[in-house]
Amino acid sequence: MNRLARYISLCIVSMISLIPAYAEAIPQRDDPVREEPAQEDVAVQDIIFEHLQDSYWWHITTINDTHVTLYLPIIVRSSDSGWHLFSSRRLAHGERFEGFHIAPDGPHAGKVVTEDPSGAEIRPLDISLTKNALALLINSALMTILFLSVARWYKRRPKHAVPGGLIGALEMFVMNIEDEVIRKSIGRDYKRYSPYLLTAFFFILINNIMGLLPVFPGGANTTGNIAITMTLALCTMVAVNLFGNKEYWKEILWPDVPTWMKVPIPLMPVIELFGIISKPFALMIRLFANIMAGHTIILALTCLIFVTAKMGAATNTGMTAFSVLLSIFMNCLELLVAYIQAYVFTMLSSVFIGLSRPEHHKSKPKQTKQ
Repeated sequence: MNRLARYISLCIVSMISLIPAYAEAIPQRDDPVREEPAQEDVAVQDIIFEHLQDSYWWHITTINDTHVTLYLPIIVRSSDSGWHLFSSRRLAHGERFEGFHIAPDGPHAGKVVTEDPSGAEIRPLDISLTKNALALLINSALMTILFLSVARWYKRRPKHAVPGGLIGALEMFVMNIEDEVIRKSIGRDYKRYSPYLLTAFFFILINNIMGLLPVFPGGANTTGNIAITMTLALCTMVAVNLFGNKEYWKEILWPDVPTWMKVPIPLMPVIELFGIISKPFALMIRLFANIMAGHTIILALTCLIFVTAKMGAATNTGMTAFSVLLSIFMNCLELLVAYIQAYVFTMLSSVFIGLSRPEHHKSKPKQTKQ
C-alpha cells in the first residue's frame, strides 16, 4: 500500500506540474498592456491546433524569452531536383530553403511544399522525421527497455521468485490482460495472438501516458493522431481476416439466413463484408477521438486564464483558480482514460479475433439405453 501511495502521489504531482507547461504554449507579449491600451485577443483555436498537430520541430521550453527548440531533419524528394536533406531550422519563421517552404495556410498548411512553374504549391515526397514520429521512436524504445528489463529480471532469478516494484506492476498488467481479456475473448488458441495484443496494449498505454507528461520527451499527441490509430486498427483488421477460419468466412459469404437474402441479390453478404471495414474503423475513431478530446479540453481550460485577463482582476482571479482546479481534475481523469482506452482497444481487438475463430459444435449422438 505504501508503494501504491507513492505511485499515486507521483502521478498527482506530475499532473499538477502539467499546468505551467500548457501555459507556456501561449505566446507571451514582451510589454504589458500599459503601452498598448488595446489587448489582442488570445487565439485559442490556433493554440489548441498548434499543440494537436504534428510539426517539423519540437518546442521544449522557453527560458528568459529564449525558445529551446529541437529542430528535426527534413527529408524530401522533389520531382525536379531529387532528394534533399536539411534541418527544419532552415524553414522556421517562414523562411525558404532550396525552393522549399512550409505552407502557412491552404490545403497543405503546416507541411513542406514547393512551387511548380505556375506558382502553385505542390507537396514533394516527404519522409521527414516529425515530432510525432520522434515521439513514437522514443516511446517504443522505452517500452522495449522496460520489457527487456523484466525478461532479464526473470532470467537471473529462480522460477518461482515474486517480483516487486515496477516489475511486479508490469507482471500484474500482463497477467490481467492475458487471463481476463485475451484468453476469455479468443479461446483455446489465444497464445498465438497474445504477443500482438499485449504489444498493442502497452504501446497505447505508454503513448497515452507520455502524451500527458509536461516535459520532453513527453507532451506529443501521438495517439491523438488519426494516422497512428488507423495503423493500429489496420493491424487488428489483418489479424482478424488473415487468420479467420472457414466458419468465419462461411458466416460472411454464405450466412445462415433465408436463401432469398443471399441470392439473387447478396444482401446479407454485402452487410457482413461491410462489417469487416466498420469494426477497425470504430477502433480507429474511438481511440483518436478520446485522446484528442482530452488534450483539447485541458488546453481550452488553460486558455481561460488568458481569455479572462481583460475582464478585471476579480474575474480573472476567480477564473484562474477555476481553470487550475478543473485542469488538475481533468489531468487525473486523463490518466485513467489513458488506461481505459488501451484496455478497450485490446478488449475489442480480442473480441473481433475471437469472432473470427468460431468453432463448429456438432451435437453429440444420444446414447441408447441397453
